[in-house]
This record gives sequence, C-alpha cells and structure tokens, in this order.
Amino acid sequence: MRILLVFLALSWLLFGGPREGMGADVNLGISIGEKGLKGFHIAVGEYYRVPEREVVVIKQRRIPDEEIPVVFFIAARARVSPTAIIDFRLGGKTWMEIAFHYGLHPDIFYVPVKGEVKGPPYGKAYGHFKNKARRESGRIVFKDEEVINLVNLKFISEHYGYPPEAVIKMRSEGKNFVAINDQVKRGDKGKEWKQDKEWKGDKEDKFIAHGKEQRGRGKGK
Repeated sequence: MRILLVFLALSWLLFGGPREGMGADVNLGISIGEKGLKGFHIAVGEYYRVPEREVVVIKQRRIPDEEIPVVFFIAARARVSPTAIIDFRLGGKTWMEIAFHYGLHPDIFYVPVKGEVKGPPYGKAYGHFKNKARRESGRIVFKDEEVINLVNLKFISEHYGYPPEAVIKMRSEGKNFVAINDQVKRGDKGKEWKQDKEWKGDKEDKFIAHGKEQRGRGKGK
C-alpha cells in the first residue's frame, strides 16, 4: 500500500496533474452548453417580446427551460402576467388546468403541418386535432409533455420561419428544444425544408376556436 502511495505521489509530481489541454476541453464543452442555453433564452425573449432578464427570473423560480415558453404563451393568451401562471404551476396545476382556468380552448396549441403526423411525441396530439367532435367541444385534454412539445414547436417554427415538420423530425430523434433551437439557429440541418417554396407557415394558419374559424394570431399571441 505504501509503495502504491509513493508511486502515485511521484506520478503527480512528474506529470503535473491534469493536462492543460484536458482542462481546456472541459471548459470548452461547458461554454458551448451555456451558450446554447443562453441562445434559447434570448430566442424566447425575442419571440414573446420580453427582456431576457424576465426569462431568467422565470428560470430562477424553478421552471424548467423547456417550460418557459409555455409560461409566456399562456400568459399572452390569457392576458395575465407570467407571475400568475407561474404561481399556478408551482402550486401543482397541470398546463391544461391552467389553460382551462382562463377559459382557453385547446386549439390554441394547434400548429398547422403538411401531411399526417404519426408516432411519438406528436402523433397522439395531432390525432386529437383530427377528431372534429372533440375539437369543437373543447374536450381535448393534453398531458403536460404534449403541451410543452406543441408550444415549443410553435415558438421555434414561427420564430425562425422554419417548417414545423422539420422541428417535429428533430424532436422525434430525441433532441431537446434547447438543442433544436441551437441547431435551427445555426442552420446546420433542414436545408431541404427551407427550399420548399410552397411553405407558407403561419400566414395560412387556421384553426377552430370556440366554434369560430379564426386566423392564427401571430407570434406569442
């Protein structure tokens, strides 16, 4: 045992502990992660037209990053402060319970897409939207993760003018929305989607709300 300790001590003295390059690699990895997260917060602030510091304040109240857009989305639709939404959420309410509290119709979460959406994580939600009877009656009840997926889909696709089908594909591959936001922002993937000249995005957004046909209200509204 004593021999082993002496050997370890000599190794530390001779080689100087961790290499400088190794430390730099670790720091670089951390900085990339922090940059991506900051970019996500900035994008949320831009889309919902709020200062970045408000986004940070919500995060400090223990709201997960991917749920921050949901706070601003419901607050904007309900015409209340984000603080009111956070209080409900931290009080144990589901996102749908909060939406129903303010009389919001489930169709506010709808994002128009081309073709049929199948499989997780969006297939079940879009299956509800296809059921006209359920839509018009407002009897759709999404799980929290479905609300989070739909709101972030709307946020990222509209903020960058990016086809929601491409976002759905990336999400189905297991990427979180912080990573998806970073990837879409850098334009590393999905160029084939951007080249689709027939894509019109939110300009053709129509949905049924409270039994009346309305056009999408646009960013963050």
